[in-house]
Order: sequence, then C-alpha cells, then structure tokens
Amino acid sequence: MVTIRLTRRGAKNQPYYHMVVTDSRRRQGGASIEQVGFYNPRARGNDTELRLDLPRIDYWLGQGAQQSERVQALIRSYRKQVAGA
Repeated sequence: MVTIRLTRRGAKNQPYYHMVVTDSRRRQGGASIEQVGFYNPRARGNDTELRLDLPRIDYWLGQGAQQSERVQALIRSYRKQVAGA
C-alpha cells in the first residue's frame, strides 16, 4: 500500500520533516517514491513552516494512497491557508 507520511530530518532538538509518498512496508527513513512537501514545526521569522505540492498530493490520493493522521491534519490546514490567501 502507498502511504503519505512524514519522515524526520534535521539535527538533535531541531527537527523538520519531509512529507513523502512511500510504500508502507518500507522503514520510516528509507527510500521514498516522491517528496511532496515539508513541515518545519520550529519555523521562526521569515522561515516557511509548511509547503506542500497539492496537485501531486491529490494525484496520489486519487491513486489510492493513504495518509497518516498528522499528514491529514497538515493538508487540511494548508488548504485553508491557501484558500484564505
């Protein structure tokens, strides 16, 4: 099954996450099919907290990809942010 999930990157106590499309049987930090965005929970100042490629996410969801709960919440908030801008 194909899954859209977050994979952790960054240094100790300075995490950021890549949102990736991957086979659910692969390990968390393993090879992914495609990177569709990133999330930086510690963004400050002019740093971007969240950037997603919505057309690619919609494509993968249309192909039957499943989302983790956190990814689903991030996509929902990003859609609201884009619609309000």
